[in-house]
Order: sequence, then C-alpha cells, then structure tokens
Amino acid sequence: MSFANSAEALATMVGNTMFAADVASKDTMGMALLLCAPGHARMRMQVRALHLNGHGICHGGFIFTLADSTFAFACNSHNHNAVAAAASIEFLKPAKLDDVLTCTGQEQVLSGRHGVYDMTVRNQHDEVIALFRGKSAQIPGQVVTP
Repeated sequence: MSFANSAEALATMVGNTMFAADVASKDTMGMALLLCAPGHARMRMQVRALHLNGHGICHGGFIFTLADSTFAFACNSHNHNAVAAAASIEFLKPAKLDDVLTCTGQEQVLSGRHGVYDMTVRNQHDEVIALFRGKSAQIPGQVVTP
C-alpha cells in the first residue's frame, strides 16, 4: 500500500469513527458523511420543516452546523485531534424546505498545530448558499489508533 493510499484509508477510518459517534450531525441534524479524505470532507443534509425559521427558510444556525461539521471532519482527517479555534460564515442565498445542501471542505493551510479550512455549502441546483472559514487547533490525542 502506498503512502497516499494509507493516508486516504486512515482519513476514511477517522471519518467513519467520528461519524458513528456524532449524534448531533447524524441523528439530530440528519446529515450524511459523503467523504473524509486527507484535508477534505463532504457532507449532505436535506432541509426539513424542523430546520425552518420564522421566515420559512432554513435557519442560519443549521447551515452553520452543516459547515462546522464538515470542517470538523476535514481538520481531523489527518488523525490528530483538532477543534475549532475560530469560524465565520457568509450567508449568500436562502435554503428552502426540501433543499438538499452539500458542504464541501478543503484544507487551505496546515502549519504546526493550526489549520485554515474553507467550506462551501451548495444546494441541489449547485447554487452557493454559504461560505464558511474555520481555523483549527490541534489538541492532544488521535481519533483512531492505526
């Protein structure tokens, strides 16, 4: 097995392990983990009635949670425990009932214990709903023991 394949396999294992224990993303929010690769992640969520705010559109906090969860998988994909140190989001378009939102995350920089990751949330029409940037900080430990 090549090193690249090993890194891919490890990231997949990290993603599967984290997702199995992620009650908030999986059970509460109804998200699906589509990809966890070194420095990358992709998650999906359908907007349900319980996600709507008083304007009848998806509450921004749920969109933020989708992006934040995707960020968590991307920044832990190297199997070094990492948490959010900072995050910001730009809401660009409303998400509506039954929209299927897909968030794709990409590592921009990983330097020492800190990383910067960008998330893009799109709907099923490939329209950008939100842009999220997160800064991670590594803490002691690993997600899995390879």
